[in-house]
Amino acid sequence: MSPPLSKVVGNRGDPILDGLDGTTAGISVWSSTRILIYANRAFINTFDIRSAKIGVLHHDDFIRHLIVSNELSLLSAEEWSAAQIQEFGTEQHDIQSTSDGRTLDILRMPSGNGGMTVTVHDISALKSTELALRSAKEAAEESGDSKSRFLRAANHDLRQPLATLRILIFSCLSETDEAHRKDLFHAMDVSVSIMEDLLSALLQIGQLDAGIIVPRVTTFQLTSIFERLNLQYAHQAAEKGLKLRFAPTRAAVMTDKSLLERILSNLLANALRYTDVGGVVIGCRKDGATLRIEIWDSGRGIPAGQMERIFEEFYQIPDGRWAKRPGLGLGLNIVHRLAKLIGHPITVRSQPGNGSVFSITVPLGDIWHSEAAEPEINEAMAGEFVGKTVLLIEDDAELRGAMQGLLERWGMRVSAIGSEAEIRRHLTETPATPDLIIADFRLRNEVGTDLVERIRIMFAKQIPAVIVTADATPEVVAQIKAAALPILIKPVSPPRLRVMMHNLLFEPAELMMPPRKADA
Repeated sequence: MSPPLSKVVGNRGDPILDGLDGTTAGISVWSSTRILIYANRAFINTFDIRSAKIGVLHHDDFIRHLIVSNELSLLSAEEWSAAQIQEFGTEQHDIQSTSDGRTLDILRMPSGNGGMTVTVHDISALKSTELALRSAKEAAEESGDSKSRFLRAANHDLRQPLATLRILIFSCLSETDEAHRKDLFHAMDVSVSIMEDLLSALLQIGQLDAGIIVPRVTTFQLTSIFERLNLQYAHQAAEKGLKLRFAPTRAAVMTDKSLLERILSNLLANALRYTDVGGVVIGCRKDGATLRIEIWDSGRGIPAGQMERIFEEFYQIPDGRWAKRPGLGLGLNIVHRLAKLIGHPITVRSQPGNGSVFSITVPLGDIWHSEAAEPEINEAMAGEFVGKTVLLIEDDAELRGAMQGLLERWGMRVSAIGSEAEIRRHLTETPATPDLIIADFRLRNEVGTDLVERIRIMFAKQIPAVIVTADATPEVVAQIKAAALPILIKPVSPPRLRVMMHNLLFEPAELMMPPRKADA
């Protein structure tokens, strides 16, 4: 029986041995009879054998000591122990992990007298660096593959409406039937709107990838977002015959208001797109110190096998019945990215045939800390509309309010007017020339094109202007074109409006025409 481990006493005082004590590598020398005849400090500290005695400690007891003390992380301690004892004195090279997370490089070399020398290097830092490099390489490869898939999908989704548009233009050139031409123009409008929606979504994803969007956390009442979303989507829901309801709430939350609104907007748009009968309800549930905002729809639901993929870029459930106009497969991906950016979990429950519930959990805030007039984070792409003034002419109060809210969130200063009489009062109070005019075509006692012309004459300046109308008959379109004004058909999508405003304000050459002379 081998003696118990006792105090290590080496041949200290020898210059060579003292030099080996100063190395970081652990070194031990074993005799042909498997007795430890030398161990430097690094070896002793590595395996915690301070109680071992030079010239007494047996190699087999040392191996058993490692097993009992759990110094090494071993899958099969018995097999490893048996192999080490049996193969004493043979050349071996092992990489072993320790129970405290280190990585050891162990080299065993036979000596000339039948003994063995063991050197041990702690390569934990090297392994950590290798692991980090490997992870970075895998992440880069995954990112590269993801971007390649993303670009291929974007290229495919952009080419489809573009190819359709080309065919429609060619067909329209030779079409003589006015009714059929109108149908072709409508199809062109749909193709263009699809491309605009896609480009807008791609720009948002580009901003997220570039790190341009930085969260700004404030405390605010959630009802302020609900009111704007109701204005934005009530008309769309009514057109589909759906009920849209927001459950009343007095809750205040603490997060980035603009980004939360964009998340909820995308979720709501998605719910309306894939719901044909019934409606959509948005409400809240308190959960401890958080609030879970839920969007319930009565749509067809999501098959269980598709649930994990719905947040992927360009992924769409493979069922042509899901919507008359399919989505782009980017809305939920943007939701996922934004939620990750502000650290709010997104969950989804769904059952085919019984609808879906999407929810986002946000921290509750103290209502007394909410900002009474909190400044909105500018949602304008690259801030291009910040500070621009716009004269908005719309006699429908609800639509006027919705449009005003949208333009103000883009950083614009908006003068919202309902009639020509209000315009004259406004000009008396605020004589500054607006940068842009957005006018409805059919006002109560006025035609938008004539009103735009008179405003231009008032200011003696060719102010950029756009006409919006729900009447897309050939006669109305021809009248607006005769006034040399661009046209947007209601309901106006924000991406299309943004593109039109950009062209009018920053690239007006092709849209601007000389003003007509005033009527005698």
